[in-house]
Parts: sequence; structure tokens; C-alpha cells
Amino acid sequence: MADLKMPEINYVIVAGNLTKDPIFRETTNKTPVVNFSVASNRRYKDSSHQWQEDVCYVGIVAWNRLAESCKDRLKKGSAVLIDGELQSRSWKTDDGHNRSIVEIKARRIQFLNKRVFVADVEPEIIAAEDNNHKDTLIISENGNDSSDETKSIDYTEDSFDKFLSSEESDLIKED
Repeated sequence: MADLKMPEINYVIVAGNLTKDPIFRETTNKTPVVNFSVASNRRYKDSSHQWQEDVCYVGIVAWNRLAESCKDRLKKGSAVLIDGELQSRSWKTDDGHNRSIVEIKARRIQFLNKRVFVADVEPEIIAAEDNNHKDTLIISENGNDSSDETKSIDYTEDSFDKFLSSEESDLIKED
């Protein structure tokens, strides 16, 4: 039994919504980093067969190009799918107490909300907070939201693969 080797597996996938706006910063050597938390919901039936909901709050950290890709795409309420690994870190507070945290270091982030693309326009983004289209943005060239001056909008699915370096892409293909 001493010859048994434990596999080195540290892999996490979680889907949820951001609980607040992400925090962007750079390290002293100018490496981009972003931190945010997601709320992941789980529905289940309790012993009296009533639906209940349990929420798990998870901290996320992303680095380099992945952090930069989050900058203009994430805000409070954004839906994401995170693929990463658990990491723990410890620090000492200003008052001398030891603190530690376990969070997910993101390898990939799938942005689940739709994005809006308009070709060859330097648009001004005009509101779109109605109940039926919370993630819809109406874009016009001159800031006027009348329908005859609004450009056509093309919705496309987001994919995190385009943010991977060729080396990262090759590593994923090997798995």
C-alpha cells in the first residue's frame, strides 16, 4: 500500500453571477489581476418535499490576459462559468492577525451574457434597463435612441478560448 501514488488533481468548475463589481489592479511589476466573487445557486427538495435554494459564495482570481479580458465585460450580476483550480493564501493583517483564504485561480472564464458588436461605429451606449431585456444595449452613432437612427445589432456568443495564448491552447488540446 505504500506504493500507491495519489493523483495530483486540483480542478474546479463553477457557474454563477458576480456578487459585486470586480476589483482590477496591477502588481508592482505591472501584471494585471482581477478579483471577484460569484454566487452559485443549488436547488433541492427538503425532507418535506419543498423546493429550497442554497447559495455558495466563491472567490475568484484571474491573472494576465484573462484578467484584462474581464475588465470591460464583467460587472455585478454578470453570469460566468469558471474553470480553474483551488488555491490558498495567507497573510498578516495590519493589526497582527493571521488570515487565510481559499479561492479559485481561474484558467478559463466563459462570459455567459451576450455581447453587442456594431461594425465601424464609435458608438455611445444608451440605456437598456427594461425588465424584458436586461442585457440589451441600444447603440447609436449620435447618442439618440430613436429607432430610425439606431444601428443594427449582432449578438454573438462569447468564448474564452480566444483569450488563450498558443501555448495554453496547445496544453488544453493535449488533455
